[in-house]
Amino acid sequence: MENSFQGLKAMVIDDSKTIRRTAETLLKKVGCEVVTAVDGFDALAKIADHKPNIIFVDIMMPRLDGYQTCALIKNNKDFQDTPVIMLSSKDGLFDRAKGRIVGSDQYLTKPFSRDELLGAITQHVTAA
Repeated sequence: MENSFQGLKAMVIDDSKTIRRTAETLLKKVGCEVVTAVDGFDALAKIADHKPNIIFVDIMMPRLDGYQTCALIKNNKDFQDTPVIMLSSKDGLFDRAKGRIVGSDQYLTKPFSRDELLGAITQHVTAA
């Protein structure tokens, strides 16, 4: 199971260095390649270069929030099928609904566990 994520590219977009580092460490341990971005603009610049298989995006970010970032990703025909998982410190129904409206595929509440992170990948990414 540990190597089933070998060669899979994940992107983690969060303005919190701690969250980026936590997610990156967890994902690298199971063989994922990880690209991190500090906000939506940073992410959009990197997505085309790295073509991640799955994207984790924080909702609350400066400049471009997670909803706007997700909407921009989903509106791009090259990346509209890339799963986008929203990360939020609030477990709100409104946030979940809004996430669905912009096209997100799942919603994880922070702090997320290793199993939640890997479960999201297993659920949304077919063998890379």
